[in-house]
Amino acid sequence: MNNKDFTSELSKRLGYTLKDTSELISSLLSGMTQQLEEGNVVAIQGFGTFEVRKKAERISVSPTTKQRMLVPPKLVLTYRPSTLLKEKFK
Repeated sequence: MNNKDFTSELSKRLGYTLKDTSELISSLLSGMTQQLEEGNVVAIQGFGTFEVRKKAERISVSPTTKQRMLVPPKLVLTYRPSTLLKEKFK
C-alpha cells in the first residue's frame, strides 16, 4: 500500500475529504518527527514505540583489504512493535 492508497482508505473510513486527510497525516508525521528530533520517545498504543538511539562507535574490518576502519557514532531510529501487534502476527 502506497501513500495515495493509504490516504484514500483513511479518508473513506473517517469520512473526510482527501485534502483534509492528507493534511492530517502530514501534521501527525511532522509532530512525530519534531518529537523524535528533540530526543523524545513516541509511543502509539496498540502499534509500537519509535525512539532515536545513539549507536556507539566501532571498529570495522574490510573483508577484501583487511584494513581496520573506525566507524563514528551515529543516531538511528528504532521501532519496537507493541505486544498486541506482535500477537496479531503470530
